[in-house]
Amino acid sequence: MDNPDMTPLLDDRISGSLLGAAVGDALGGPVEGYSPEQIAERHGGRVTGIVGPWNGDAWRTARPLAPYHKGDGHVTDDTLMTHALIRVYETVRDHLDAYAVAEHLVPELIGRTVWIPELEAEALPLQRVFLAEKWIVTRLHYGHADPREAGTGNIVNCGAAMYMAPVGLVNAADPAGAYAEALDIAGAHQSSYGREAAGVFAAAVAAACAPDATARSVVDTALSLAKDGTRAAIEAVTEVADGYRDFESALGPLRRAVEPFDSVGPDYRAPSLDARRPSRTHAVEELPVALGMLLVGDGDYRRTVLGAVNYGRDCDSIATMAGALAGALHGAAAVPDDWAKRVAEASRLDLHAPASALAAVAHEVFARDTARRRAHEAAYARLTGAAR
Repeated sequence: MDNPDMTPLLDDRISGSLLGAAVGDALGGPVEGYSPEQIAERHGGRVTGIVGPWNGDAWRTARPLAPYHKGDGHVTDDTLMTHALIRVYETVRDHLDAYAVAEHLVPELIGRTVWIPELEAEALPLQRVFLAEKWIVTRLHYGHADPREAGTGNIVNCGAAMYMAPVGLVNAADPAGAYAEALDIAGAHQSSYGREAAGVFAAAVAAACAPDATARSVVDTALSLAKDGTRAAIEAVTEVADGYRDFESALGPLRRAVEPFDSVGPDYRAPSLDARRPSRTHAVEELPVALGMLLVGDGDYRRTVLGAVNYGRDCDSIATMAGALAGALHGAAAVPDDWAKRVAEASRLDLHAPASALAAVAHEVFARDTARRRAHEAAYARLTGAAR
């Protein structure tokens, strides 16, 4: 198909978004949990590409709670969950809801072994994901909770948002549809501002797929749909981000802008007593910062993702979101080829196959939506007498 205006076509945007998310995830993983100052001290300056584990060869024992080989191009649970959701779309081949999580995502987590880069072994995804994702299995498989309400009571964090890019891609250029679908899916996993972040992130990815999308239009769309503290946090962070064009000078200001909405507190590894509880005034930190870095980098993949990585704290998820947005804006060519190859090889993953699979589903879903819409139009015409 000809593309005279050179605007990336949908398949390319899907590839760019998923590739961009995985690469961002791998770059952010080894410095997750640390401050920009600690990152600069550890690495002799800012991270500019793929780096090794924070604790070197002691990665397995330095943090017993998380004995994972982060770094060296290994993706984390953000990408594992994203790919699992894509496999659910491959099975259902239509829009998803909370019941799809119970019927299809849970079996992906507990019944299908995959290569886990951080464990350097074949294992069930359940054996790698964080506690907030283990909740899905606990509540749905063992607790038999109503999938639409299963997220209530879980840790409120970015766990649901981090893997919602496929929802935005299936609903490409339909942010409102992406928002609604992601909220439904995320109801099985999260509540409160964690669920809201999932909806807004999916909407932002859908907005980034629009033919004339820009970093600013993506943010404006997010603001038009976001509610409560999530909207306030995105507005505060992106207003500050408008004043910067290099991430180095933006690191401190963006953190200060999001701090009033972030319940975790100043020490990422020692959360406050109010951390991760439901609230209408709080927001997850990751999504507003990802959108802020998208503005600071003006949508450029390298600048946007490196800003997210060097921000620290939960920077693997921030870079996953930022990478998904920048990749959707500009297509797969925007993601540095050397980074993508190293991540694919180190993680033993085909980073292109999930994109091809999801693109096929997206085309099928659009055809289904078109048929449903035409059937509704025909019925409405008869009901109003317009068909006479």
